[in-house]
Parts: sequence; C-alpha cells; structure tokens
Amino acid sequence: MPSTVGQVIRCKAAVAWEAGKPLVIEEVEVAPPQKMEVRMKILFTSLCHTDIFFWDAKGQNPLFPRIFGHEAGGIVESVGEGVTELAPGDHVLPVFTGECKECVHCKSEVSNMCELLRINTDRGVMIHDGKSRFSINGKPINHFVGTSTFSEYTVVHVGCVVKINPLAPLDKVCILSCGISTGFGATVNVAKPKKGSTVAVFGLGAVGLAAAEGARVSGASRIIGVDLHPDKIQLAKQFGVTEFVNPKDHTKPVQEVIIEMTQGGVDRSIECTGQIDCMISAFECVHDGWGVAVLVGVPSKDALFKTHPMNFLNERTLKGTFFGNYKPRSDIPALVEKYMNKELELEKFITHQVPFSEINKAFDYMLKGESIRCIIHMEH
Repeated sequence: MPSTVGQVIRCKAAVAWEAGKPLVIEEVEVAPPQKMEVRMKILFTSLCHTDIFFWDAKGQNPLFPRIFGHEAGGIVESVGEGVTELAPGDHVLPVFTGECKECVHCKSEVSNMCELLRINTDRGVMIHDGKSRFSINGKPINHFVGTSTFSEYTVVHVGCVVKINPLAPLDKVCILSCGISTGFGATVNVAKPKKGSTVAVFGLGAVGLAAAEGARVSGASRIIGVDLHPDKIQLAKQFGVTEFVNPKDHTKPVQEVIIEMTQGGVDRSIECTGQIDCMISAFECVHDGWGVAVLVGVPSKDALFKTHPMNFLNERTLKGTFFGNYKPRSDIPALVEKYMNKELELEKFITHQVPFSEINKAFDYMLKGESIRCIIHMEH
C-alpha cells in the first residue's frame, strides 16, 4: 500500500482566488477520502468552456477560492470506506455528473440524470459531510462540480469515477470525461441520424465538432455546420462537415436558409451554443413529418424558448440531452474501447498541450478561440 494512504497529501494545485484572474499554482493539502470517496492522482487534465464560464463568474454565483477542472484522467491513489469496485492503481476518468446506480434515474434504461450525483455548480464541498477535502494552511478551498482536476491529487465521489482500460492513453481519453462525449452522444444516442440523412450542427466548438463527428460516423450524407466564425470551415471538414453557413452572411433567418438548402429542412439538428436564438433556429430548420432537433448547449437562466405550436403539430420533435445521454460508469468504458478499436478519433480534437505550470496559457488559447482542447500535463 502506498505510504500516503490515510494521510494528508501536500501537492500543487492551480487555485482561482477570484473571478477572471489568472490561476495561481499553490501548495494545497488534500485530505484522505471519506465514505464512498476516491482520492486520485491526476496525470492529465483539459480545459473546457464550462471551467471558463464559472471562472469568469458572470451571471452565476461566484464561489472562490476554488479549484476548477473536470476533464481528466488519472490513477486511484486510495479509496474511502464502502468503495469496493475500485482499488489503488486503477486507471480512471473523473466525471462531473455521476451514477449512484440506486436512484430511479440510474435504474431507468433511458435516463442518466442521477438524483444523488447530477451536476451541481453551486456546491463547493463533498456531499458526504459538507466539507472540502482541499485546504491551504487550514483554510478550505472550494471544489468544482465534484471533480477539481486542476490539482495533482483530488477527491471524488465513487459514483463520479469511471474505471477504464489501463492500456488506454490517459492523455487522449481524458477528453471523453466531458465535452467530446456530450457532443458525440447527442448525435448517436439522441438524434440518431440514419445513414444518408442530413444533419445541421449549430456551434462548431469542441462539443459541436464532436456532434458532427457523431453524424459522420453515423453515415450522414450532408452535415451542415452553422457558426459565426468562417475560420472554422477548414477545421470542421476534418469532422465531416460538408457545408458551412454563417448567419451573418444572410438577411433571412438561418432556419430559412437551411430549409432552402435542403428542400424542406434537415432530418436532424444538434444545437451546441446555448444561445436561445440558435436553439429556436435548430428546431425550426428540421423537416416536418420526421425532423428531430436536439438541444445540448446550456442557456442563460432567463432564456425563454418561443416557437409556434404548429411546428410541433407538423410532427417535428424537440429533445434535450445531458452528457450525451451516457451513464458515466456504465457507458464511458465502452466509448474508451471505441477509441482503442480505432472506431473513434480523439487526436484531432487535441490542438494544444501545456505543462501544468503554464495552465493559464490553456485559458488564453480558449479565450482567443485558438484551441479545441488543450491537454495539461501534470508535472509529478
């Protein structure tokens, strides 16, 4: 057994002391895991827009100091009381949403919205005892979505820890713990386009490109990418996008443009921006009779979706999805195997790499729109 079991570990973490300010590498104390918790050594982590959104703290409850990060791969260091399915040395992905396997959602075949462990962005403590496992000189530091992977060691509820194939490269599959699974699953698990169908994807960030990849893998004949940034055209082609529409290039609503392009509308659309106008356009651009629109992006809290009821009566379907409808512990190991079997490409999502000491560069790349995913290498 490692000598650290049951002990406080002192390690480096990137701490956000206040909203929008660069993270500071600090020495933190990481307490041992408590009941149903796992302490893991993070080897690789990645930056997602959700980290930026809550670090910037515009329009939500600011909670600082805080350790962000939720896309990562690591190795179990020790486990708390009651943890039987994981052991030190296991290769794992922490996930921002969980699977307790006991609630009505976890027992449902169709839902992944675990009652106990679904995402809670306002919580900065562990659910077992309402306390943080991080501190600096005895002062607690807040967790983020139960993962806090911008730390060399972190403590996560066992229901949010996915055991994976130890042969899978953690510097690649770590990105499956959030955005790529969310977009890919939105297409293959929820929209379910048939071979030869037409698909529109709104927003060509990491999640949107993963949604396009899902359409490509499904055999879609046309994949229309909708984005305000024309410089994304060449990149999007790598993910199967066949046509590009910039709403700024048109005087009419983008849904009308897409309906004209496709003689009546696309078979499936996936909305990945969270902008309410895009959500409405994504729904109204699907074909009557069979079209399905899937909402992935998270809207502002005051947003209202408005469309004429006839759009539903004319047999269009509107769906929402969370984490691509994947149950983390049950489904993500199979997604890792898809990558291992070369049925899923991950390398093309990874545009940048930085050492942990330069984590703020990852923020700069994303804020400038230069990166899809930047892998942050821990320097143990």
